[in-house]
Amino acid sequence: MHKRKSKRWLTGAVATGAVAAGAFAFLPTLAQAQSDAPQDAGVQADFSAAAAKYDVPTSVLMAVTHEESGWQSHKGYSNKGGYGLADLTDVTKDMLVNGDAGAGGRSDLASMIDHPEMHTLQKAAELTGIPADKLRTDRRSNLEGAAALLASYQKSVGGGLSKDPSDWTGAVAKYSRLPDEKAATSYVDNVFGTIRSGAQQKSADGRTVKLAADPSAKPVTAQMDKLKLKNRPSSTGAECPASMDCTFDPVTIAGNGQVSNRPANGIKIDRIVLHTAEGSFESAKEELDASGAITAAHYLMDTDGTTTQLMANKDLAFAVGNYHYNLHSISIEQAGFTARGADWYTDAVYQQTAKLVKYLAKRYDVPMDRQHILGHDNVPGSLDSNLAAQHWDKGTAWDWSRFMRLAGSPIDSGTRGVGKVGSVVTIAPKFNAKNEQTYTVCPSDDPSGATPACAEVPQPSNSLFVRTAPASDAPLFLDPVVHPGAQAGTDSISDWSDHVQAGQQFVVADVKGDWTAIWYGGQEGWIHNPGGKYTIPTTGVQIIKAAGTTAAPVYGQAYPAASEYPAGLSPSTQAPLTAANYKIPVGQAYVADQPATPADDFFKSGGQVVTGSETYYQVQFNHRTIYVNSADVTATPAA
Repeated sequence: MHKRKSKRWLTGAVATGAVAAGAFAFLPTLAQAQSDAPQDAGVQADFSAAAAKYDVPTSVLMAVTHEESGWQSHKGYSNKGGYGLADLTDVTKDMLVNGDAGAGGRSDLASMIDHPEMHTLQKAAELTGIPADKLRTDRRSNLEGAAALLASYQKSVGGGLSKDPSDWTGAVAKYSRLPDEKAATSYVDNVFGTIRSGAQQKSADGRTVKLAADPSAKPVTAQMDKLKLKNRPSSTGAECPASMDCTFDPVTIAGNGQVSNRPANGIKIDRIVLHTAEGSFESAKEELDASGAITAAHYLMDTDGTTTQLMANKDLAFAVGNYHYNLHSISIEQAGFTARGADWYTDAVYQQTAKLVKYLAKRYDVPMDRQHILGHDNVPGSLDSNLAAQHWDKGTAWDWSRFMRLAGSPIDSGTRGVGKVGSVVTIAPKFNAKNEQTYTVCPSDDPSGATPACAEVPQPSNSLFVRTAPASDAPLFLDPVVHPGAQAGTDSISDWSDHVQAGQQFVVADVKGDWTAIWYGGQEGWIHNPGGKYTIPTTGVQIIKAAGTTAAPVYGQAYPAASEYPAGLSPSTQAPLTAANYKIPVGQAYVADQPATPADDFFKSGGQVVTGSETYYQVQFNHRTIYVNSADVTATPAA
């Protein structure tokens, strides 16, 4: 299924220690892959040859690449657009379209990736004469690219091609691509710590690559003065309640966000999105802080509730895979693994997240409902091409009912039951053994390494399965975008497409015995709901229906019409989704719990905001919310 992103490798990346160092395979050179010659030299020889070619100490090349990737090869590219053991970066427009920026349709894509630190692979190609494609896929070429960059950096800071690793401190700092003195110093310390202690790792074939310890190697930090690194603000001024253990340690905003001035510039902050980091606090902090990163968050919380603010709330974080949702949201990452949420979502995390969300909601007038307090799994893709690929955290193990009570806005108060057809219900299962669901959990769902094989796991859940008919043996609801060519959905823990979640609201389509039908994702879906014990009849919201005799289109984003952009600004592309069932058919009905808001757009250049005349409702469409143009629908109060 569609696994939540994995994090950049660090020694402490998996707090449980369940992933052994030898679990990662090295990327073979093309020559090795294409011949049956014995791999006598292997990785060790590639490091040595690349270092010798550019007069870089082998220990420096090995330690830098260990810091970049843990000597872990990337299938494709890493989260910051890096390739190979050396993590040579080459961020493309497509990565921003389908990654956490969710920037499909943006007219300013080119400027969003116009940062040298996001294209070190191209610089390596220029220095080595090796084609970019070979630098991406061929291990020795990749390492030669890193060595060439290090040698180039060494010359730029006025250092000679010394054999002493300490003389390469400035070059190592420049390879980090970190413009901040504190962050670059930490990177250098890690690299030289690896040189002093040594490191080793086994490849998939059992061979070992080893960096011998050099206890005498120490960085000469004075060399870094030539880089003119910036000093970040001290850890004060965090936008948090005074009672929280919260510090401000800002990341450098490059490809992972945009400097803005929300909400003073007219861009309303009206959503808060919760995430699970798929790693420890330390590994997530390093990932989000990496220069050239193309993912971000405003806050990062550890399992004891201590919190670091990484980006001012006025700025956009590329966090949710949909630019327009990024435009209006604040994101909070929590340490942990979604598939094992119950082990990571501690009392402290519930208490402190609720305190922070309550504070932010009051400050920015964010509606305290489940269409505006979201998990990442509740955010839609921005285009047809990425509807299925969105993340699935917070998943099934986050107790939304408990959390919203702690935040002062309970979603499970009221008498349980089911109203008449056409009325609205709020999903409200109890998060305990009375709502224990069984999910299939596979190793690909669990980057902690604690899941050795696929297994069925019963657990308390915030969700209910949606089926195609009112029977326990009926197939699970099928979203053909997520499961092309399939006949049914799955019980995979990462399969968000056939779940309804606590606090979400739907219109009743039918009732048969212990089963309740709802309009869900352009179809009719059924939930087991004996006596209405999992739902609460709801009023005070709007029921949204197609206004005419044809289905109403739905949108992943809500930009103004092209004619409404001032001269000199290229319009972002606004088009309805055309994927199967992504529409509101005549006769179906969905729920919006807030009034429609104007279409808008933002341009980092000049800080310009464009507001359109058309307005859009955010509606609960399936497990995720989505936009509908108010001109295409009718909105009537739920009775």
